[in-house]
Amino acid sequence: MEKEFISGRGAQGNVDNVFSKITYSQEHIEGVDDWEVESPNTKFTIVHPKTIVNKVSSPDVGMEYSANPYQGCEHGCIYCYARNSHQYWGFSAGLDFETKILVKSNSAKLFKEFITKKNWTGTPINFSGNTDCYQPLERKFKLTQAMLKIALEYGQPIGIITKNSLVLRDLEILKQLAQKNLVTVYISINSLTKETRAKLEPRTATAAQRLKVIETLSNNGIPVGIMCAPIIPGLTDHEIPNVLKAAATAGARWAGYTVVRLNGEIGKIFEEWLHKAYPDRANKIWHSIQSCHQGKVNDSEFGNRMRGSGQLAEMIRDSFRLHCKLNKLNVEHFQFNLSHFNKNKSNQLNLFM
Repeated sequence: MEKEFISGRGAQGNVDNVFSKITYSQEHIEGVDDWEVESPNTKFTIVHPKTIVNKVSSPDVGMEYSANPYQGCEHGCIYCYARNSHQYWGFSAGLDFETKILVKSNSAKLFKEFITKKNWTGTPINFSGNTDCYQPLERKFKLTQAMLKIALEYGQPIGIITKNSLVLRDLEILKQLAQKNLVTVYISINSLTKETRAKLEPRTATAAQRLKVIETLSNNGIPVGIMCAPIIPGLTDHEIPNVLKAAATAGARWAGYTVVRLNGEIGKIFEEWLHKAYPDRANKIWHSIQSCHQGKVNDSEFGNRMRGSGQLAEMIRDSFRLHCKLNKLNVEHFQFNLSHFNKNKSNQLNLFM
């Protein structure tokens, strides 16, 4: 008897944590094991880390520093590379990643301390370098909003990547940052198909909502782009032309993409999901992913790992470039204005109070 697809979640179970001596197994599909997967509700834990801003050492991710106020992500995107990082906290990269969220409650305090360090010069910091800073729990805890207010106060440049319409809650802050060229927002869309989005990214805003977010941000003078990522060969690659056209029509000015790579435990999680979500196409999609990574589902080589290699990867690249050109995306380069950064601003104001 095969387990049913768990709707509303990406991962279809937990996998062993590679750092733990304890293993996870489900001996029987029926019976006492069922309680864990029938209705996996989200739980959160308040934590107090020592740092919030991280130096990004990988040269091919397009950012130097990232800040993530949450660990784990309720969006449940099946392909998410951040799943592996959940294991460092003692959890599984599977269902645990999307149901057991760590809330870094001191994020704003740590962020302020970091950008006011003596040697900090205002290098742009990306929110959501690991998990989405506007995932559902942000509505309750407002950690991203608090950090944005601090960024505005000190003139700290910020990049944001999200697939949640909650970003519009902070529209007024973003408008003020945009007036000084201190922010860019990228909205992630890799499919316009409702069924595909619901399976791939079960707890995210719909594509229609995300396009509306792009339109609203653009209409309010906030520099906005689209991340057509990750492109999954055999499943979403044919949507590249429509996704880019829709985003450009909505007001996106820039576009980027990646080809899906299933590193670490994500390969196991994705493969199980694939055979449940698309049983008739699973093998074809899996082999298409392998064809982009030299026969594997993950290539760790910098330069190739994000875009893939081989004939299919080249076809994806050519299609992306062509439709960026047709839709006048990436015509100009955005430049942050670092001249507004002033770590001593608050101290100076305090002299007159």
